[in-house]
Amino acid sequence: MASSADVHVRICEQEIIKFDLEIKALVQDVSECTGPQSKLTDFNFQVKEKFNNLRQRIQDLEQMGKEQDKESDKLTLLNKVEGHRKQMLSNQTAWRKANLACKLSIDKLEKEDLLNSEDMSIRHRKMTKESLAETSSGITESLMSISRMMAQQVQQSEETMSTLATSSRTVLETHEEFKAMTGTIQLGRKLIIKYNRRELTDKLLIFLALALFLATVLYILKKRLFPFF
Repeated sequence: MASSADVHVRICEQEIIKFDLEIKALVQDVSECTGPQSKLTDFNFQVKEKFNNLRQRIQDLEQMGKEQDKESDKLTLLNKVEGHRKQMLSNQTAWRKANLACKLSIDKLEKEDLLNSEDMSIRHRKMTKESLAETSSGITESLMSISRMMAQQVQQSEETMSTLATSSRTVLETHEEFKAMTGTIQLGRKLIIKYNRRELTDKLLIFLALALFLATVLYILKKRLFPFF
């Protein structure tokens, strides 16, 4: 039956192997990381935490080896400790290389993104300039169109004013003609009234003359026909 110390040794070794495998997996993640930088920082934080745990368990195993009663068991455990430390150093080296490769990859991608961004910015500025030129041309054309319309409106207004002025003159001339015709009509009316009055007078004089003539003829006839009366 295994002693309590042997159980602790096996548990410690199992944890060392577990941390070693977890570190190897994280180092692989670091080597395949293409960014962003925050993701790499998160991976490195996890790796450091695993290395701290691994280092602590290796020290625990070393202490257990030193406490072994049998010299052979002590040497066996200390040799395992040495092997685990070498493996840990190998993992650290792989971790540094993976970090370097990842940082180079991230820098390359960032430069490409920057160049693409600059290229996009240049194209955007070019498109913006072309758009502004088109917009400016459109505005100029619109202003010219508005100017032509305003010129037409001014010309139409001038023609309308000229027509109104002509119409006004025509109305004034017609008014003057109406005034002249009114004066003529009034004069004719006066003449007609005067003529009518004169005609009435003439008729009255003719009637009186006829009456006088008839009276004279009758008197003469009476004297001749009736001399004794």
